[in-house]
Amino acid sequence: MFTGLSAFPLTPLREDRLDAPAFERIVRMLAGSGVDSITMLGSTGSYAYLDRGERQEALATALAAAGETPVIAGIGALRTSAVLDHAQDAQDAGAQALLLAPMTYQALTEDDVFGLFSDVLERVAVPVVVYDNPGTTHFRFSDALYGRLAALPGIASIKIPGIPAGITAAERLAQLRDVVPPEVTIGISGDAFAADALRAGCEAWYSVIAGTLPGPALRIARAALGGDPSATAEAAAAMRPLWSLFARHGSLRVVAAIAEERGLVRAHPLPLPIRGLGERERAHVREALAAVPGG
Repeated sequence: MFTGLSAFPLTPLREDRLDAPAFERIVRMLAGSGVDSITMLGSTGSYAYLDRGERQEALATALAAAGETPVIAGIGALRTSAVLDHAQDAQDAGAQALLLAPMTYQALTEDDVFGLFSDVLERVAVPVVVYDNPGTTHFRFSDALYGRLAALPGIASIKIPGIPAGITAAERLAQLRDVVPPEVTIGISGDAFAADALRAGCEAWYSVIAGTLPGPALRIARAALGGDPSATAEAAAAMRPLWSLFARHGSLRVVAAIAEERGLVRAHPLPLPIRGLGERERAHVREALAAVPGG
């Protein structure tokens, strides 16, 4: 569950309510694709915009549709009490693991974040993935904090952002392995960095694009983890136009447009005030998709 390819699906809305039929369709598609796990209610799943009832409905929908594919459920919220409610709901529904990001309005300290994870781990019976996504949470983990958290019983994996400039993926993985024990997997989440990170030793790819286009993501993951550099390079090269659009517009807006283009969701599936791409940008998405085999 904490290795291989984990797909992060959209949680589509329709008229400001969960579009359960579309969400079920997406999850069934992912479960049938061969991804190793499905991580729902991540940033691509708009967890921060959903109340407790909406998350419960999404959990029930996803778990019913996922079949034998393991489901990891996001539980992030501003207050620890709300995080604990979401954790209990996810456990009760049958999620096999939890994904926790330290959401913040007032700036959090490292002790605040360590305390959050400690509080959750004292009360849950399923493993937890550390979710480091500074682009959305505005909190940056230090390597020292990774090490403190990885020592807590119940931490199964750490989801890192893209590889920093000026360092190779192998060098970054070596730095992380100095503080993270081998029983805790390290997963890359910056899709554009995935091929290099998996080849360098990341055990998992927590993937935005896999939640909408699992086939092309699986080709990258299987080739990279299987040690086939030429196949990895070929599969990754086809995705570069999409990575450029991610960098320009943000991955959420781009994958929402892809989901609309592929008929997975109805128009305007994002929670307002987030608006989708305009027609000019959508034309670029269509051009990028045309270059992706099986896209």
